[in-house]
Amino acid sequence: MSFSVGSHSLLIAPSVLSADFSRLGEEIREVSEGGADLLHLDVMDGHFVPNLTFGPPVIAPLRKWSHLPMEAHLMVSNPASLVEPMAKAGVNRLIVHAETDPHLHRLIESIRISGMSVGVALNPSTPVAVLEEVLPLLDMVLIMTVNPGFGGQSFIEGSISKIRRLVLMKEHLGCSRLRIEVDGGISARNIGQVVSVGADTIVAGTAIFSAPSRKDAIVSLRSAAGGLLV
Repeated sequence: MSFSVGSHSLLIAPSVLSADFSRLGEEIREVSEGGADLLHLDVMDGHFVPNLTFGPPVIAPLRKWSHLPMEAHLMVSNPASLVEPMAKAGVNRLIVHAETDPHLHRLIESIRISGMSVGVALNPSTPVAVLEEVLPLLDMVLIMTVNPGFGGQSFIEGSISKIRRLVLMKEHLGCSRLRIEVDGGISARNIGQVVSVGADTIVAGTAIFSAPSRKDAIVSLRSAAGGLLV
């Protein structure tokens, strides 16, 4: 399944976890029309993280509300079991946690075979070094800048140096097309920090869905990035 975004170098991915679920379709349409580049879907099983959200049956109908590519962030204990269902639900990129599967290479290959783009997420306590052997196989790495499970948390400042280390590894291994995504506590106050050290894809939940205007919130994030990426 293709993963194609617009012309922006800095990609904004609203986290649906922070949306009003009583009007989820309308929320997705608003951010899609408001300038978002992709949709970020947090899938939680209540085991790997202490929260329970939604799965493929909820994701599949979302396509009628947006033309944007969808990425599903699997915060689950058994991600391999969801590869095929997520592909069938229309997910364009599947993000799995390095901490969840001792056979990460095999999991990455199965996602690729399914036709989806591949991302791997790292918890705050997981070093980027665990990805050295598989980085050339990835399309994206997601640096968690909060401990996963809930929205509305505060940004972990130590994430800045972690992004820098990932950039160095990316350069060392020649992974020029690899995107670096950050998720957790991102707002207009700190987006410039993460972009300045190498992040190019921003997941934002509260900063977008708590604002009176979804479009204005997205514009504000781009502006606050300081012109480092457009």
